[in-house]
Amino acid sequence: MMRVSVEIRRASQGFVTRERGRYTRHAFSFGHHYDPENVRFGPMVCHDDHLLSGGQGFPDHPHADLEIVTWVLRGSVVHADDHGHEGRAEPGTVQVLSAGSGVTHAETALEAAGATRFVQVWLTPDHAGAEPSYALSPVSLPEGELVTVASGRDPDAPARLGTSAATFAVARLPAGGSLTLPDDPMQHVYVASGALVRSSLAQPLEEGDAFRIIERPGLELAAAVPTELLVWTFSPAS
Repeated sequence: MMRVSVEIRRASQGFVTRERGRYTRHAFSFGHHYDPENVRFGPMVCHDDHLLSGGQGFPDHPHADLEIVTWVLRGSVVHADDHGHEGRAEPGTVQVLSAGSGVTHAETALEAAGATRFVQVWLTPDHAGAEPSYALSPVSLPEGELVTVASGRDPDAPARLGTSAATFAVARLPAGGSLTLPDDPMQHVYVASGALVRSSLAQPLEEGDAFRIIERPGLELAAAVPTELLVWTFSPAS
């Protein structure tokens, strides 16, 4: 039987990579940062929060059999790959790269946009070796609502994922606004900006903090200040 839990992961608990023009917070083991107790959450194997200086980024590098989802918080990320896909992800758009059988790509912060911050998540797909694909989709985000932006099970989502168990949603809450989380058996809730008020679960959560929730449906969250939440839910496809 799956345990019932709500784990609080503070930003200070994550791994950090600092390089010229880049600062990254890793939620899970990554590269030489390794913790055998923290390698994944369901199909989520990477949750990185990147801050890039203008013109900096990641030169050509390969991926295979990953669903790579990028959500930009400020600035602009330019994508180009060896399958001829090009795009520019900005706030209000979701980018999905399905690496499939293999793709080499580069990601660079648009120099004219200045410092760029984005969260990128990697998921394991349902099927290995698929044809690589790329999508960049606009998203409308009414204040105070939890809006689905990418999903493997919701055909009406702006972007489609090759992981049928996964759905990515975003909520922008005003100060004092509240949100009831879904009932899915596994949920990852990330405070991308702002802060949540103190609750029975924890002291206030701030930017970079996260909940990892297992079999605890319908939790209520409230924003102390204007807050953006990135909510991943995982459950079997219907």
